[in-house]
Amino acid sequence: MPRTAKVDPVDRRIVAALQRDGRRPFTSIAKELGLSEAAVRQRVARLQGAGIMQVVAVADPMALGYTAMAMVAISVDGGARKRVAEAVGRLPEVSYLVLTAGSFDMLAEVVCEDNDHLLRLLSEDLAGIQGVRQTETFVYLRLLKEAYTWSAGLEESAGAG
Repeated sequence: MPRTAKVDPVDRRIVAALQRDGRRPFTSIAKELGLSEAAVRQRVARLQGAGIMQVVAVADPMALGYTAMAMVAISVDGGARKRVAEAVGRLPEVSYLVLTAGSFDMLAEVVCEDNDHLLRLLSEDLAGIQGVRQTETFVYLRLLKEAYTWSAGLEESAGAG
């Protein structure tokens, strides 16, 4: 999903501020950046509208009772990549999907209620998608790090001081 909207250093600083605290008031961000609240609001709306960023609540699936998480590597038949990716992306258990180069064509992170749910997803839902040639599943035993502030360091390179 290529993004074509132009992103400048001020946009990057706004994104970094919201990654640190997605509930931070626009007035506070505006004051920090020397902008008006309206300017911050417009920039955030533009970034959201272009699909560059979204502000969401991040939940821990395990704490919510989902006991099976896994990364599923998927190989597809030649020419079926787009169709398979669209079908996999529609599965409600899929929280993350990327096309890859290498031994597999895509990686899908899945969140399931339990191992029985994961087994149904693998043996019925994924296996039932025409064009899926092979899958390899990497079950998560423990989540050690999950970061959503990866661009916070970009604000320094964007001229923040």
